[in-house]
Amino acid sequence: MHQGREKLLHASADPRPTDELVRLALTEVDEDMAWEYVTALQFRGDGEVLKAALCLCESQLPTERELGVTILGQLGIPERTFPGKSFLTLARMLETETDPDTLQAIGVAFGHLNDPRCIGLLVPMKNHPCNLVRWGVVHGIAGHNHPLAIQTLIELSRDEDEEIRDWASFALGSLIDTDTEEIREALWARVTDSFEDVRAEALTGLARRKDPRVRDLLLRELAAENVDIMIVDAAQELGDALLLPALLELKQRWPADRRDEEDWLDKAIESCSGFAERDSG
Repeated sequence: MHQGREKLLHASADPRPTDELVRLALTEVDEDMAWEYVTALQFRGDGEVLKAALCLCESQLPTERELGVTILGQLGIPERTFPGKSFLTLARMLETETDPDTLQAIGVAFGHLNDPRCIGLLVPMKNHPCNLVRWGVVHGIAGHNHPLAIQTLIELSRDEDEEIRDWASFALGSLIDTDTEEIREALWARVTDSFEDVRAEALTGLARRKDPRVRDLLLRELAAENVDIMIVDAAQELGDALLLPALLELKQRWPADRRDEEDWLDKAIESCSGFAERDSG
């Protein structure tokens, strides 16, 4: 975490000219280094960077358009600059863009902009043959309570690609508080998913909605030899006293090499003990 902040601060203070940072972002073969250049441009977020990003978005080269979109997605972080111009540019690009990587980047950028107008623009691509594009759709509409966004996420939670199912389940379960029978049944359909992360996201989403059906499933998961931290988080969300014995037993066998996650377990124990509720009352 500390190293991540140091990298961001270093990137934000990069003194090199905008055109040089763009060139480096396009030519750097090391992905981590390339992202440092992109981050430097995003942090700078001034009119010069905007102009450079807009030029990239009009390029004939897909890699340049993708970079332009990525810059616009978080231009001016942590305080956004030119969000309106960025949105309109991305929306216009969708009218003609065919490159899957760039379409994915547009979806992700819309997600960062968090503008509800993106929903109607992205939903038509929910059945795109390329999984990268569908993944971008999920990221773009995640966190929105609009019925069309929710219905699309429900559909994508059944996608053949496990990463798309994972993010769609996370978006339905944890990024919105909307509680409907349709959402619960979509999440319940994923509790037996072949991908572990999808199962955990579904359980967490149902636990947040206090769905009693997850109790027995969580008891089984908590008794496993290796317990994912997301299962512990789901137990905390459910706050069911019947989970307490399993959590206390898990505490006794918690691995020494996972001490950095033990606070999560303690919070789950507190939640299922009812301490948090009594303290708040």
